Amino acid sequence: MMVLSYLFAFVVMLSVLIFVHEAGHFIAAKLCGVRVLKFSLGFGPAIGFGRHRLSWTRGGTEYVLAWIPLGGFVKMLGENPDEAADAEVTAHPGESLPGKRLWQKLSIVFAGPAMNLAFPVVVFVATLAVGIDRRDAVIGVVEAGSPAMTASLEPGDRIVALDGERIRWWDELDEAVYPRPGEALTLVAERDGAQREIALTIGARSALDEFGQVREVGWLGLGHSRLRAMIGIPDAVSAAAAAGLQPGDVVSAVAGAPVEDWHGFARAYAAAGTGVAVALEVERGEGEASESLHVSLPGLGDVSALGVVPTSVLISDISPGSPAARGGLEPGDLILSVDGETVGSFNSFAETVRTSGGRTLRLVYARDGRLQQVAIAPELLSAEVGLGIEEQRYMVGITAESASLPGSVALDRERNPFVSFPRAVGMTVDMTRNFLRGLGKLVTGEVSRKQLAGPIGIAEIAGNAFQRGWQTYLAVMVLISINLGILNLLPIPILDGGQALLFLIEGVKRGPLSLRTRELVQQVGLTMLVLLMGLAFWNDIARNWSRVVDWLRTGSGL
Repeated sequence: MMVLSYLFAFVVMLSVLIFVHEAGHFIAAKLCGVRVLKFSLGFGPAIGFGRHRLSWTRGGTEYVLAWIPLGGFVKMLGENPDEAADAEVTAHPGESLPGKRLWQKLSIVFAGPAMNLAFPVVVFVATLAVGIDRRDAVIGVVEAGSPAMTASLEPGDRIVALDGERIRWWDELDEAVYPRPGEALTLVAERDGAQREIALTIGARSALDEFGQVREVGWLGLGHSRLRAMIGIPDAVSAAAAAGLQPGDVVSAVAGAPVEDWHGFARAYAAAGTGVAVALEVERGEGEASESLHVSLPGLGDVSALGVVPTSVLISDISPGSPAARGGLEPGDLILSVDGETVGSFNSFAETVRTSGGRTLRLVYARDGRLQQVAIAPELLSAEVGLGIEEQRYMVGITAESASLPGSVALDRERNPFVSFPRAVGMTVDMTRNFLRGLGKLVTGEVSRKQLAGPIGIAEIAGNAFQRGWQTYLAVMVLISINLGILNLLPIPILDGGQALLFLIEGVKRGPLSLRTRELVQQVGLTMLVLLMGLAFWNDIARNWSRVVDWLRTGSGL
């Protein structure tokens, strides 16, 4: 069923994008007066049974829905060089492709990629009209020792502006902070309806960019996701331990009032006062083994006085043979700091490991209420980075308890086309710019050529996106449409860019290239394309080889 789901998602996505691309060629050819002989979505014979086929002719063009949905084509009169002497071309030279002016030929060639690049704009305008779920600029967590904590920012605060620029969404905050490590800024934060202006200096840390490369980025110590009210107890001699609390317990209510996250727990406990008993409702365990407990704690005014900390990295599983296993870490250990820096969130811990370059990290962790230290060197291991895509990342081999909750999300809706259209164009330009950067890094070798995905990889990405919902599926479709548009512009014979180059050469020499030259160029282009597709297909096989072997072993009973 999963294979069928992936296949369905892949075929639908590819069919839509091929239709968009070929429709561009078709419309431009019609506008330039070129006779289109056939417009086929898919390859092979027309779909049908008996005498009934999904094929019809109108206006001199045969329209076909073919059996093999892995592409499509538009066939124009005189398109192939060996048809130049055909009776149809000779009888209607004004309707053939070779008989058109250079600008018309180029318009027809570039119309396909242009449609692929325009398609995302249409999709973005439509999705903005429906509404897109986006992360609101509301703080979910403030990491210990961060610039944000120094500035007294708290979870629940809303970032309203940064250096005079209005901030509405979390990604706008990220985009403004990431490129500015070490710089000073002024932000406006809103709390309980009141706004205040805060001046602070952006910190710096190492992070992986969208291409998996380590670089220094700006850091405020803010996170969008909230921390669960899951308790960690680093000290066995503490008020929390004496009251019977255990690491991993989740507080659900304080003094009878429900709490949603760690910040809510901390505020409710502080509000209960000092010198009184504070009743907690606690959930212990998961699934059928879970139980609800009532615990009475002394009112000490602050949760830190209880000896509890958020379980940012509470280990739930250790991969056999991993650096963590060799270092002696065990499930239930609570990681508190790395190289002397307090661990404020699992994301921060993971980023430190991923950008370590394999250097030894000194971890401080709590086990059974006692602090211990261990030195661990992360190793390059295969990791899924989203939508089924796997990359080599530095890891230590631990899985942590789910200690985060979703942050604030709001609907971004814009139905005014005079506003949504410029936004859609800007979003498309940003995605195109990132793709071109990635393509450049691929050519120079900064990004591994193993990142190239073939049909299996694209099908897996499409299938995973389809399972996550229509927004993710459309986002992937838009990205692949941009890829298709840009790659078709490359000056490789057999691609649109290569055809345009041939037309330009013919325009300069004021005459058509010989049939032999065109055939040789097409053969070179086909060879290049086959080699590129072969590399992508090999990457697909290499990424999935272990699964193929496991499937064969299981299927044969070995």
